[in-house]
Amino acid sequence: MTDLVIRNAEVDGVAGIDVSISDGRIVAVGPDLPATTADVIDAEGGALIPGLHDHHLHLHAMAADAASVPCGPPGVRDAAALADALGRAPGDDHGWVRGVGYIETVAGDLDADALDRLHAARPVRVQHRSGAMWMLNGAASAAVRLAEAAHPGIERAPDGRPTGRVWRADDWLRDRLPPSGPPRLDAVGAALSRWGITGVTDASPDLDPRSRAAIETSVSDGSLPQRVHLLGAAPDSSTASPQGRVTVGPYKIVLADSGLPDLDDLADRIRDVHDRGRAVAVHCVTRESLLLLLAVLDDVGTRSGDRIEHGALIPSETIDDLRRRGLTIVTQPGFLAHRGDDYLREVDEIDHPDLYRCRSLIAAGVPVALSSDAPYGSPDPWAVIAAAVNRRAPTGEVVGVSERITAAEALTRYLTPAADPGGRPRTVRAGADADLVLLHAPLREVLTAPSADAVRATLFGGTPRPIRVN
Repeated sequence: MTDLVIRNAEVDGVAGIDVSISDGRIVAVGPDLPATTADVIDAEGGALIPGLHDHHLHLHAMAADAASVPCGPPGVRDAAALADALGRAPGDDHGWVRGVGYIETVAGDLDADALDRLHAARPVRVQHRSGAMWMLNGAASAAVRLAEAAHPGIERAPDGRPTGRVWRADDWLRDRLPPSGPPRLDAVGAALSRWGITGVTDASPDLDPRSRAAIETSVSDGSLPQRVHLLGAAPDSSTASPQGRVTVGPYKIVLADSGLPDLDDLADRIRDVHDRGRAVAVHCVTRESLLLLLAVLDDVGTRSGDRIEHGALIPSETIDDLRRRGLTIVTQPGFLAHRGDDYLREVDEIDHPDLYRCRSLIAAGVPVALSSDAPYGSPDPWAVIAAAVNRRAPTGEVVGVSERITAAEALTRYLTPAADPGGRPRTVRAGADADLVLLHAPLREVLTAPSADAVRATLFGGTPRPIRVN
């Protein structure tokens, strides 16, 4: 029995198309499908497209971000504003204040002493905008016993005293905070739904069993309606759960800017993952990290599905290597809209053409997928699409005009499957999952000015949530 018929939709640029859905799948696509007793949605000429997939974000960090105090632009731009924001923050049930989005233009290099001058009354931890570092004030440092700890990410002064700055140590720090479970994901799922996102790739590295179980439970109980592809599952993890809506993808490896790994150690790690039958997803945001990875792959070889996360700076001389190795670039041009000024100021001018490449990679035959890196970048895919089109920094300056792509090309990079980012885009066809987005207008009209306002309804297995009327 047919569950739903969407009538008078634009599909693949053709107007007046009906789409019939049953048991979570599309069963027929064509004009003037026979009448049934199924529920009917009149698309009123709006485009019906596959649901968007964000190929790189961090679900639990997004949920935690919503309960945190912003510590950077645009709301906080100097030390006085930061002190005020920390002072006004309500804190959690244990009295801790969690800040996010800090950048050095606000109050310089924050350490425990600097944070104490801003707010010493309660334990405070502030995350750098990159997501790579936490900065703790004196009370927080004492609470987690930073002076007694031996984690390699703990920054120390010449005298051996911890500075309060901790690099790439999220799990270690979480284990030392007052006990709390992973944050709920229902608000994240609702927001993603409003933007037309029906699937996400969670790029959080080294997911602990509790975090993975929380994601699976959220998917199973419907509070997170999106399909989820995990990069942080352990190398020997299974690839199925629950009802196939949570899958395991390549294994995430972070090449941290703060300390690149030894070449042999990285080679051993990638070889081990490949030998287990999994590809790798390698975090590369600098020239040095990319060149290191390519050198290692010369030794260990590549596996189908190997991908590079971010590719924030890709020298032109490496593009042919990327194509030849079959590596996919999962990138985030949305950062240009929020941080483009910082990049133009802080990155060597000779490297400006290499920032968040899109057009040159696509032209060379390198698979490219788009994503948000939320919460560190805007989670709105339509804003990312617009940024890929105009590449404008906040001041209006264009970052890499030759790397612009069309809105249609950018949207396509959100329509590729979780397991094949940058590959063949999904289409509205019989037999496909009925994870769909209904727009208020034909696609060509929507793409003249990409905006989430164009999303009328997002359908999960043919069930819409919600239908919005302009």
